[in-house]
Amino acid sequence: MKRILNVMNLKTELDKQKIEAELELTRLTFTVSLANQCVIVDGDADEVRVAKHAIEVAGYQVK
Repeated sequence: MKRILNVMNLKTELDKQKIEAELELTRLTFTVSLANQCVIVDGDADEVRVAKHAIEVAGYQVK
């Protein structure tokens, strides 16, 4: 199931790259949308929790 995580201050290509770098370490299936300022995660609640943690490690907050 796809889940949408809205990310605060996701505004530049550099922001996108930082988040992608952390999420790639998790081996999750995801898409980072700069235009919509969100991350789309394909997974269950546990995988969403992992994604949220990775986004926070990258220095961003999930709304």
